[in-house]
Amino acid sequence: MSFETDTLMDVSSWPLVKSAYITLIDLRFDDELSETWYNSIFCGLFSHDLISDGCMFIHTTRPSLRRARAAQTRTYKPQGHLSEMLASIFADYRFSEDYADLAGDLRRLEAQLRENLPDWVCKDPELSVELFSSVLYRNKGAYLVGRIYTQDEQWPLVIPLLHREGRGIQIDALITDEADVSIIFSFTRSYFMVDVPVPAEFIGFLKRILPGKHIAELYTSIGFYKHGKSEFYRALINHLANTDDQFIMAPGVRGMVMSVFTLPGFNTVFKIIKDRFSPSKNVDRATVIEKYRLVKSVDRVGRMADTQEFADFRFPLSKFEPACLEELLDVAASTVSVEGDTVLIRHCWTERRMTPLNLYLENANEAQVREALEDYGLAIKQLAAANIFPGDMLLKNFGVTRHGRVVFYDYDEICFLTEANFRHIPQPRTPEDEMASEPWYSIGPLDVFPEEFPPFLFADSGQRRLFDQLHGELYNADYWKSLQEAIRAGKIIDVFPYRRKGLDNE
Repeated sequence: MSFETDTLMDVSSWPLVKSAYITLIDLRFDDELSETWYNSIFCGLFSHDLISDGCMFIHTTRPSLRRARAAQTRTYKPQGHLSEMLASIFADYRFSEDYADLAGDLRRLEAQLRENLPDWVCKDPELSVELFSSVLYRNKGAYLVGRIYTQDEQWPLVIPLLHREGRGIQIDALITDEADVSIIFSFTRSYFMVDVPVPAEFIGFLKRILPGKHIAELYTSIGFYKHGKSEFYRALINHLANTDDQFIMAPGVRGMVMSVFTLPGFNTVFKIIKDRFSPSKNVDRATVIEKYRLVKSVDRVGRMADTQEFADFRFPLSKFEPACLEELLDVAASTVSVEGDTVLIRHCWTERRMTPLNLYLENANEAQVREALEDYGLAIKQLAAANIFPGDMLLKNFGVTRHGRVVFYDYDEICFLTEANFRHIPQPRTPEDEMASEPWYSIGPLDVFPEEFPPFLFADSGQRRLFDQLHGELYNADYWKSLQEAIRAGKIIDVFPYRRKGLDNE
């Protein structure tokens, strides 16, 4: 079937285009990704007003269950000999560089395996290890991903490998805890690079070992973030169609740049740019968009939430709690409008919902406060190690995940650490300077005075003192300058997404 250009630009022809396209992608191993590619083409040609399931793939046409079309895993059975099984695994997974100390690494891995699993499991004659054939890569690490299972139980399995320049490959850890593996695939991490012959089957494999992850997040984690958006949108419209959930304003302090709303039963927040910013914010709409897009291109080191950008969301008017819609129309009328019984959101970002750190601390016990503040400071330091300065480090701009990790999520003031100008507050020249309500010294747009952080970050004096004990160096301009010097000198500070038992954190 051939179409002239004029016919292709006639939206009424596209149900035929879609039908013909379906017959082509039925033969592909990445057919679900092909639907998303088609949707991108359609949206590029036509207004979002013309989106319909007849013309594009709002709902997938792919079968939910497929027959296996390619062998993607390798299975190993120790039969009581763990050391021999581990040796077989690493005989299969070879690289252009040699392992630095394979014998020593295998002894350490066997000890970790016996430590991580119940003793009876290691002796079970039915014990098996299944690993995905392709290696996953991210930053300086490579990862073998799979599962350990018996007839009755299973555990996820991730084995990270590191390449030390001039020292070969080191097998760095063996991880079987589901929470730890979930963090490795977290929405706060950069995407993996991996060769996936049949994406749907690999995602199904990951879903079995990480049942708490939505498939949208899993697709995104291995680099198919556009298809992740497709799966997210399908989950969203399905949730709206099958629940009485209504959009409400997200809990927490109202933002000065963004207005944030959420669905109580859907673990996501929706962020839109306000029409007017607080006078204290020296940014405009274009700058905010630039900052949010910057986050997609940097190493998030497990401390910045991933975002997805959407245009022209349409939701039923009945799905908005009236006070929520009233507020959105008041603060962002250029982005939010009502068209009959539909609410149009012209532009927004979606982000995983977390408990704002300030709210978390209000309800935390003494041990939880200490742990959260320890991780808050560590988050700031790890972002700095990745050459990211959060800018506005208020507690309300950080969230606590279900795993208890502190994550930054407000990006309108971020910049590269090396762009900021960290300064000590100059000594007052006269008593009048010291008593003045305004600074007696000039302040540039990129100037940062860490000595001002304590009262700025903590209204609670107890939290302020505790944070000073835990991370007091963050109040010293020299600390930040030393990080800048290290980054400019090319020193890369490793931030690992897993605990490294018995190893240095070089």
